[in-house]
Amino acid sequence: MRPTMKDVASAAGVALKTVSRVVNGEPGVNPATAERVRAAIDALGYSRNESARVLRQGRTSTVGLVIEDISDPFYSGLGRAVEQVAIAHGCLLLSGSSGENPERERELVRTFCARRVDGLIVVPAGDDHSYLRPELDAGTPAVFVDRPPGPGIDVDTVLCDNAGGARLAVAHLREAGHRRIAFLGDSPSIFTAAERLKGYRAALGGLSDPALVSMRAPDLAGTVADLERMLGLPDPPTALFTGNGRLTVTTLRALRGRPLALVGFDDFELADLLTPGVTVIAQDPAGLGRVASELLFRRLAGDRGPAQHLQLPVRLIARGSGEQAPSAA
Repeated sequence: MRPTMKDVASAAGVALKTVSRVVNGEPGVNPATAERVRAAIDALGYSRNESARVLRQGRTSTVGLVIEDISDPFYSGLGRAVEQVAIAHGCLLLSGSSGENPERERELVRTFCARRVDGLIVVPAGDDHSYLRPELDAGTPAVFVDRPPGPGIDVDTVLCDNAGGARLAVAHLREAGHRRIAFLGDSPSIFTAAERLKGYRAALGGLSDPALVSMRAPDLAGTVADLERMLGLPDPPTALFTGNGRLTVTTLRALRGRPLALVGFDDFELADLLTPGVTVIAQDPAGLGRVASELLFRRLAGDRGPAQHLQLPVRLIARGSGEQAPSAA
């Protein structure tokens, strides 16, 4: 059987309350006695009963994180930042991937809540979050990150400037002399994809051509087909703007060295080592995760102020692919 506090007290020759104070880091124990208790703990392999502690304190020291895909470098960077903040607050992070499936999102959130997490950080897959209302009303704080919650849910939200980043990308290509600029974006049902399409259209104004827009999940065969269709137009594009890191990589594979200017949304590993290097609109996934988790722990510390809606800036990193002039120039 697992050793108990009574076993530790007996081995150390002290009272049960003394062991409790040492285990819980409370003051009032003679240093030599505390060392004897710790030696008994090590010798017996005793570990604290977390379930009992939770019952006493009403907190589990855990937070739940729902992201789109834990294998995606963007979300792994975001998740790592959340974990670092959680560790700094003495908490354990539970995380899971929704795979852009709203049902899976709800299932994960409900599972975390059933385990009595102290708070939630959610990258939403759907736009109906009414299922969260009972938890919010019960006092469980939630922060939405990268995408906002659906109607009727007003909680802390941390986004990046998606539309502004798209405008910056298109303006940069126009400065290089391009007028026919195609946009390859993710599914239009995704908030970030829709915002980047909005920024793309705003930057082009009257020059926007629906024939130069493709919105689909990253897929090599589909991207190749879209590019071939666009390049076969009487007035084909001379430049491309891709809506996320996975689409940028897929597009590079589809281009097979064809000389088209390219700016991608999201930086990615090895982008600077290609020839030419890939010009990107870089957001800060670690910053998103850090700010979101700091907001969450502020709520857990007692902040009851109005919900905050923050938007983090993006920046353009010029590496060569987005600075190429039109081939006809």
